[in-house]
Amino acid sequence: MTRKLTLFAAVIAFGPVLCLAQDAQPQLTPRVTPATQQPTPTSAQASPITVAAGTKIPLTLKQGITTKNAKEGDPVYAQTAFPVTENDRIVIPAGTFVQGMIRRVQRPGRVKGRAQLQMSFTSMIFPNGYTVMLPGTVEGTPGSDTMNVKGKEGTIEGQSSKGRDAATIAQTAAAGAGIGAIAGSSSGSTGKGAAAGAAGGGVIGLATVLLTRGPEIQLNSGDSIEMVLERSLTLDDGKLRKQAD
Repeated sequence: MTRKLTLFAAVIAFGPVLCLAQDAQPQLTPRVTPATQQPTPTSAQASPITVAAGTKIPLTLKQGITTKNAKEGDPVYAQTAFPVTENDRIVIPAGTFVQGMIRRVQRPGRVKGRAQLQMSFTSMIFPNGYTVMLPGTVEGTPGSDTMNVKGKEGTIEGQSSKGRDAATIAQTAAAGAGIGAIAGSSSGSTGKGAAAGAAGGGVIGLATVLLTRGPEIQLNSGDSIEMVLERSLTLDDGKLRKQAD
């Protein structure tokens, strides 16, 4: 009994000391190593592609145009006929839609003045819908021997009517001379009849020329037009790749 009391007294005496010792020990918090954060994979920044000013792009018209009824502001529809490449890569595929507008129309005169047609190209629509604004104009009309393009604005000019007018006057004069000769033969004055008939025919031919306009410009669906870029064209490489895929 005495031994138990002694142990009990020892516990009572040293209990606070043991508690203090336990409190003095540092609390160890387990160290958690954060997981290494992997960088989110991102695609490389797409560099813009530049198609240089002066680049010629062949087009195929999708509708007919004539100076006889075309008006300023009328739309023009075409498609690229051949791909355009940059750095061994197609950046403008064949079949890309091109839209434009009629800027000026001049009908041919009755005595002088050729037909003139001016158009510009304003936008390009890629097969996937990617659309860019264009600074394009007409550079040429390949395959046509009746039209030519002049000036920086790309004005299409029709052919002159001088040769046709001269032929009209000559034909009517010759026809009149023949009729006059036949009429003069009955009266014994063939030469005078021919001269009078020629003069009369010439007058008729001249009147025909004065009342008739020169040749109109006629562009048909499927005709070739060569477009030239007036300024450089910047294309979004990412959108180009999207349409390529």
